[in-house]
Amino acid sequence: MPDYRRAFQPGGTFFLTVVTDRRARILTTEPARKILRPAIEHTRQTLPFDMRAMVLLPDHMHLLWTLPPGDTDFSKRIGTIKKAFTEAWLARGGREQSVSASRTRDRRRGVWQRRFWEHTIRDERDYIQHCHYIHYNPVKHGVATCPHAWPHSSFHRFVTEGIYDASWQCACGATRPTPPKFEEIASTAIE
Repeated sequence: MPDYRRAFQPGGTFFLTVVTDRRARILTTEPARKILRPAIEHTRQTLPFDMRAMVLLPDHMHLLWTLPPGDTDFSKRIGTIKKAFTEAWLARGGREQSVSASRTRDRRRGVWQRRFWEHTIRDERDYIQHCHYIHYNPVKHGVATCPHAWPHSSFHRFVTEGIYDASWQCACGATRPTPPKFEEIASTAIE
């Protein structure tokens, strides 16, 4: 069995990717969004973290969190969100992927992939690169033509706060911007 090692940086900032089981395209549906928001907020109340940036796509979400000083347990937070979402999703008639006998024995449902991907943010440059990755992700996956056109993203808050110009990577006009490059990000692991 593989030895999954998680990052250990008390009070650190982490980029996280959480994916639905078999990439089911449920997360941007209205029922799922209405369940996910309270699941995240409830988790933030019981296990605090600062949500720096996020994007919600049909089959996955990217999160950029900073934990409180001395705290390292982003895994528990992800687990709490996934559990709360799954319980509410299934209670409201949401579908799950088929579940094997071994998954049933382990009390695993067919809503989320078992694992998630994390990266410890190293410095300001790494932080900025991951914010760009998050906000450009809807364009990368072809669900929006421009970051501003995707409603399920912290991009709009970043614009309001003056961090981004509303036209960042905008392709609405006659010219198409050169897409950002993310060579420093292990793209095969974070889709």
